[in-house]
Amino acid sequence: MTQLRRLVVCADDYGLGPAVDRGILVLTEQGRITAVSCLVTPPRWPAAARALQEGSVPTGLHFNLTEGEPVSAALRGVWPRFPALGTLIGLALRGRLPEGLAEEFQAQLQRFVAAVGRAPDFVDGHQHVHALPGVRPIVIAAAQSLGLPVRNTGRVLGPGFAFKRRVIEACGGRALLGAMRSRGIGHAPALVGVRGFHPREDYRALVRGWLRATPDGALMFCHPALGAPDAGDPIAAARAGEMAYLGSDAFAEDLAEAGVTLA
Repeated sequence: MTQLRRLVVCADDYGLGPAVDRGILVLTEQGRITAVSCLVTPPRWPAAARALQEGSVPTGLHFNLTEGEPVSAALRGVWPRFPALGTLIGLALRGRLPEGLAEEFQAQLQRFVAAVGRAPDFVDGHQHVHALPGVRPIVIAAAQSLGLPVRNTGRVLGPGFAFKRRVIEACGGRALLGAMRSRGIGHAPALVGVRGFHPREDYRALVRGWLRATPDGALMFCHPALGAPDAGDPIAAARAGEMAYLGSDAFAEDLAEAGVTLA
């Protein structure tokens, strides 16, 4: 009998808005999501976190440097608002990130702890910023100190979106993977879930391809939402499509056909 491959399905962006939170909570209750990654920078975070305090699903810190405003005074003095992702990547690759990033990480970590009542179960980054030069050492040091696993962006599998996947790997992902291996930091063997977020993308076809490609123990990240879209959410339509599929019988059928079980 062929052994089932295990897959972690992690929903990103919890705390971003009511629709995102509703979708994640519903899919968690259905057993379709097995980890939740939390944005703690929005003002609504403490209220949103209350729904997580009694849950048993692993819950992590989605370190944010591109959405909204910094938490720490040290970084707010430089960035009243976070830069766009492209700007952040450019600064990181040129070694021009500002002082205050370590203070910002600690501020977001403490904001998670204060609201949830415990340390996170893992660390990753909103738009994968945790792997960037200048950010990566801060995350690695904290993860090693706290004994936390970190999302692996050094091996990002398809199908499709090869350029985007290679950019994620090249913008610190491969260096992150090397650092985690050398320091014994826990991580999944591979990451799947990269997409273009076009509302007409065939999300089921993408997932079926990821299920065929994924090794045992890999992580798939997703972005579901339920109900009226959150204001200003540029990928709201794509979120609704993910929600519909992940909560459907089709997802369960595709897992069974691929020989994959959720872990």
